[in-house]
Amino acid sequence: MIQRYSDHAANERTFLAWVRTAIAVMAFGFLVERFDLFLQIAGQTLANRVLSPTGQLVGNVAGLILIALGAGLMILAIVRFRKTAIEIDSAETLSGPGERADIVLASLLTVLGCALFVYLTYTVISRL
Repeated sequence: MIQRYSDHAANERTFLAWVRTAIAVMAFGFLVERFDLFLQIAGQTLANRVLSPTGQLVGNVAGLILIALGAGLMILAIVRFRKTAIEIDSAETLSGPGERADIVLASLLTVLGCALFVYLTYTVISRL
């Protein structure tokens, strides 16, 4: 039997949750980065409009940032998983990892989400 099996199992479940989140962020980044193709096709068939180059640039940059953020989440998940696995097996009592990295990542996602909101609001208003 593995010592502290339930702790290791909980650590693995947490790791897998982080991995799923990272994959979702990267997939959303890919969607944002490639959404301009859908807009070009829809614009040509519906209103005979072409998407502005500025809009493509903002969408591409935002998508690439989300993909990089997802990769960063994956790296953070691996590091936290290994560190926690070592700490579970340790005989000494250790303090928690803290929430600094979590707050930084949540803040980055919030800033990027606000930037996308402002961009989409601007494009909708400029079309009216």
